[in-house]
Amino acid sequence: MSSWVIAMMLGVSVFLGSIAVVALMWAIKKGQFDDEEKFLNAVKFDTEEDLNDAANLERKKEKLKKKDYRPE
Repeated sequence: MSSWVIAMMLGVSVFLGSIAVVALMWAIKKGQFDDEEKFLNAVKFDTEEDLNDAANLERKKEKLKKKDYRPE
């Protein structure tokens, strides 16, 4: 390979790597990885069925809140 091909490949690799680092930093700054609830639910509910039951219970609670809510 000639040296200009290696230099071009190195330049493109550095450019793409810097884009990836900027995207990662942006995602961290915007809170994309702050979903603690997901990890807590994974520990609390062992099976998919347990997790579905918990989700259904939350939906029922939301429906009851909407049903009982009366604007003044």
